[in-house]
Amino acid sequence: MNLPEADTLETAPDDALAAQLAALGHPARICILRHLARQDACCCREIVDCIDLAQSTVSQHLKVLVAAGLVRYEPENRKSRYSLERGAVLRLSAGVGDLLATCCARR
Repeated sequence: MNLPEADTLETAPDDALAAQLAALGHPARICILRHLARQDACCCREIVDCIDLAQSTVSQHLKVLVAAGLVRYEPENRKSRYSLERGAVLRLSAGVGDLLATCCARR
């Protein structure tokens, strides 16, 4: 694979974009994001009740989304709360839009 010279390549934003897109690479994670977008915060059990997956599977998907910075984790006594990192999702949207616009532009 031929890449542009290192001084013309902005890798940090691309690394973040790639990590977030990888986190969205499973349909269950997209479903979880849609669920979280409809409310302020919820616990894992509430997500399990809405999608047909085991609690341990949902927990693993949430862990990936938290690591990618798309979901916020807040421990709360016996129930941990998860919420959408709306700013990160907005930046992801802009990054994907910029990528697609760049790829579609004629030079």
